[in-house]
Amino acid sequence: MKMNQKMQNCPENKERGFTFLEIMVVVVILGLLATYIAPRFMDKADDAKIVKARMDIAAIETSLKMYRLDSGVYPTTDQGLLALIEKPSSEPIPTNWSEKGYLEKSRIPKDPWNREYLYISPGVNGDFDIISYGADGEAGGDGKNKDINSWEIE
Repeated sequence: MKMNQKMQNCPENKERGFTFLEIMVVVVILGLLATYIAPRFMDKADDAKIVKARMDIAAIETSLKMYRLDSGVYPTTDQGLLALIEKPSSEPIPTNWSEKGYLEKSRIPKDPWNREYLYISPGVNGDFDIISYGADGEAGGDGKNKDINSWEIE
């Protein structure tokens, strides 16, 4: 026998791959892990959106208070949050409106679900109310669908 033939017959030199059964076991294990772990990460994403909405509302509240310091009143519901980036043309027209506006980046943020915040002034629960309807975009709800209201933020 030649040397090449002996080397080909040695068990150490045979190419070894994964069997179909081994691959299926790995796929099943990964599937089980994804089933139990993925929802936990999804909940974290929902929690992060809720935190962002609260932070946005707090920033809008601060901007509204600065607007009031300059003009003496809060923007009306009709003037809306737009009054924080553009000088209102309807009454009450602020006489001391800041030319830079009152919001960073001169834009009104949308809630984390890409919808407008609801602004009511005078508010039912204070001088003004700011509301995000949560993930479902409808009033009420629980969990990720729960409304995020300015008067409930500490």
